[in-house]
Amino acid sequence: MRRQRNVKILATLGPASDTHDMIKQLHQAGADVFRLNMSHGSHDEIRAKHAAIRAVEEELGSTIGILADLQGPKLRVGVFSGDSEELVEGGSFRLDLDETEGTSERVCLPHPEIFEVLKEGATLLVNDGKIRLRVKSCGADFAECEVVTGGVISNRKGVNVPDVVLPLAALSEKDRADLEFVCDLGVDWLALSFVQRPEDVDDARLLCNGRAAILSKIEKPSAVERFDDILAVSDGIMVARGDLGVELPVSAVPPIQKRLVRRCRAVGKPVIVATQMLESMIESPMPTRAEVSDVATAIYEGADAVMLSAESAAGSYPIEAVKTMDDVAVEVERDPTYTQIIEASRTASRSGIADAMVAAAREIAETTDIKAICCFTHSGTTALLTARERPRVPIIALTPLKGTARRLALSWGVNCVITEEMDRFKKAVVSAVRAARGEGFAAEEDFVVVIAGVPFNVPGSTNILRVAPCDERLIFASDPE
Repeated sequence: MRRQRNVKILATLGPASDTHDMIKQLHQAGADVFRLNMSHGSHDEIRAKHAAIRAVEEELGSTIGILADLQGPKLRVGVFSGDSEELVEGGSFRLDLDETEGTSERVCLPHPEIFEVLKEGATLLVNDGKIRLRVKSCGADFAECEVVTGGVISNRKGVNVPDVVLPLAALSEKDRADLEFVCDLGVDWLALSFVQRPEDVDDARLLCNGRAAILSKIEKPSAVERFDDILAVSDGIMVARGDLGVELPVSAVPPIQKRLVRRCRAVGKPVIVATQMLESMIESPMPTRAEVSDVATAIYEGADAVMLSAESAAGSYPIEAVKTMDDVAVEVERDPTYTQIIEASRTASRSGIADAMVAAAREIAETTDIKAICCFTHSGTTALLTARERPRVPIIALTPLKGTARRLALSWGVNCVITEEMDRFKKAVVSAVRAARGEGFAAEEDFVVVIAGVPFNVPGSTNILRVAPCDERLIFASDPE
């Protein structure tokens, strides 16, 4: 299913959108990848959503990516005797390990690892930062706090600790069980929540054992500080602005988003911008102008994908939300300023033969009347390097591996076509021009650029480029063998 845009749309499935018909309509409206939120739903419910996506994929003859988003280690307070209490600014409040019901003076925080690293002056944020506490004194099992920002605190509200790196693994016991389940199920991407250090990604990769690509969610200050190290061991990145905006001043999030998107683009790894992009469309069929500008900004920055969360999972207008994103993306990418911004922010990389080949393919395509860049890929590397160039013409990735095609559904501008195994370059050229014509990217009188690695099926071996006519008779006339 050919899109009229390069940026991809990631839609979260939930109660409002988890039937076969709704998934089909969402995909037809513009959703390229679906997110399964492991914080909600049983394994049986997740399995049913996965099966529905694959059924839609088969029915429509499309390539659809599936991302499973692990919950991560959630920090929460205990319960209160009256279910909630009012904390007054300037007052005192104690967090401890006592499991008895909370009062207006104290509550259990059943996470001893937090108390191990807390220091005087540290900040704790409760309920997405609505309540702010400052530690006055602390020990191995308590923290006496001053209420800096008051409000209602209720049962099991989340706690953020932005000032310290917590001695917590990014994978809880629940996450480990979920990881094994979704990898066996056959998801394409695995998103890790609350990553703090590159070792968190290494742990997940070991457990994943090649069954899914690893995407790190950047939502903690410690992850921002060590971003380059985390990026180096990740297959992709999500700029998760929700918790990031809780743990950091909201004014710091936009420049962080810009920096992270550019760093991902520079190394050719997919980057998603997520959270509250069209939040008002949970209840309204129309977005606010500020939300439209927010989506447009991510697209102008060159993000690979933009994401819908509650808008598509639990909102009243999931299809309209996807269509809105699609409309904004098409309009932005038609803007001449978009091309100027993308090309001005392109980072040159000439560290090897493959880098030089994809750069040459882009330059040839942009200086002659080339209709598409066709790349053969087994692992996806050639397609990712081509996408990093952000060419003005479509990218057609040809691969014999359906798993590779599904993972590439998240990458900017990549249109995937499943093909047979190749053993000769001329055969690859013929397959490429047939795909370009068959998918509507080129006509018989047009030309495409074909890039591949010879010998075939060796990852990272991109070393050959040809400008090919889409008229097969000309291919055989110039190369009868």
